[in-house]
Amino acid sequence: MRTLVVLRSFKFKIETFPLIQNHPNSNSNFNFNFNSTREFSQSTSIPKKQQRVRDHGFDDYMEIEKKTRKVLKLQNLILAEPSQSLPIARLETLSRRVGFKRRQETGAFILKFPHVFEIFEHPVQRVLFCRLTRQAILQIEQERHALESQVPLAVTRLRKLLMMSSTRRLRLEHVRIARAALGLPDDFELSVVLRYPQFFRLVDANETRNKYIELVEKDPSLVICAIEKTRERVYREKGVDAEDVRFSFVINFPPGFKIGKYLKIAVWKWQRVPYWSPYEDVSGYDLRSIEAQKRMEKRAVATIHELLSLTVEKKITLERIAHFQMAMNLPKKLKEFLLQHQGIFYISTRGNQGKLHTVFLREAYRKGELVEPNDLYLARRRLAELVLISPRKAKVDRELVGYRRSRLDDEMEQVRRECVEDSYEDFTGEDDMRQDMEEEDDLSSNIGSDVDSDIGDEDDDFDDSVSMERTP
Repeated sequence: MRTLVVLRSFKFKIETFPLIQNHPNSNSNFNFNFNSTREFSQSTSIPKKQQRVRDHGFDDYMEIEKKTRKVLKLQNLILAEPSQSLPIARLETLSRRVGFKRRQETGAFILKFPHVFEIFEHPVQRVLFCRLTRQAILQIEQERHALESQVPLAVTRLRKLLMMSSTRRLRLEHVRIARAALGLPDDFELSVVLRYPQFFRLVDANETRNKYIELVEKDPSLVICAIEKTRERVYREKGVDAEDVRFSFVINFPPGFKIGKYLKIAVWKWQRVPYWSPYEDVSGYDLRSIEAQKRMEKRAVATIHELLSLTVEKKITLERIAHFQMAMNLPKKLKEFLLQHQGIFYISTRGNQGKLHTVFLREAYRKGELVEPNDLYLARRRLAELVLISPRKAKVDRELVGYRRSRLDDEMEQVRRECVEDSYEDFTGEDDMRQDMEEEDDLSSNIGSDVDSDIGDEDDDFDDSVSMERTP
């Protein structure tokens, strides 16, 4: 009799195990006895310690953005002036705000990008000034128009972002820091949050002085994730053969990544593990079982995947994701967690001496370009194109070099004339003038040298005070 009961329980365990795999939401209808299947469940977790392989396509992307970030800071300094121009000496005093360690690096950096910055002599003060070129002004206008035209899309992004939060609200400061990645304007508190009271409302916390953006009502039409649309497209292309992609993600490991036998089996099992949607409320579920932990782990991957899909360039810094860590039930060790899934995400440490970690969505890029570009992305890439143009192709560079050389020759001729007149009167004055000439030569050589510098880790608060209205 006892043997018959054991055999019946064994048969029940084998029959109920596939039901858990095939029905992701079956746990919400009635409670499964996860303890009965624990003996027969195999490990579906991906190994934590993996070989990290760099993808040079994403790293090169960040090296270009390293230059454009400094160019944007210099542009903001110039556009903040009423005359839309600044003297070179003034820019050198503000060099540390841009991220330069020495004052001479500012002039050398400006000379490297003649398609963005234009150096001219002030007609009254007779000193060198810097202003933006017409191409750079047109690029800024293009980005501003693209940002204004995408305000309805930005509203949808913010609504979906709030729906992924467990409390349906996020701190205003955290959203403000990530506004550029989400495609929100600088004044999004007025132009987005307060302009659409049917979607958002501002709430002041009682225990703290922080402000929160709260979602008024959840929209069921917005709970479809980007990965679900990808699966639907695969279903239409392959039909019945695409049954295995029901809970799977697009995995594309970087070049040179060695996939071992154990890792291949673990990924195959992990792809078939069901999970709860990032927009689903899991507060009422029992998360103590092993099966629930597996679902929550995969749900965290889906949440970060959806967060990256909501950004303009399908990338965001790891520090920005950490701001939403508590609200979206993400793991504590985000970097180690993302490194477990190198086929879905890529973390680049280039561009800021490893101080910032930029997370890319691998499936959204192909050969260093976005697969589905938008107008705002194209406008921002236009600035990168201006930065990458060689200075040799700019006529203004040759004119500037000729102007500086003729001016230096005139000054040297004047010094020689004074030396000849005073040669029989004072020999010490001749030595002083030669020393001044040598210092002037050293200064000009330092300004004309090619200096590379790293970008400091600064916040986006500096960009808020800049007015975006200008005349081309």
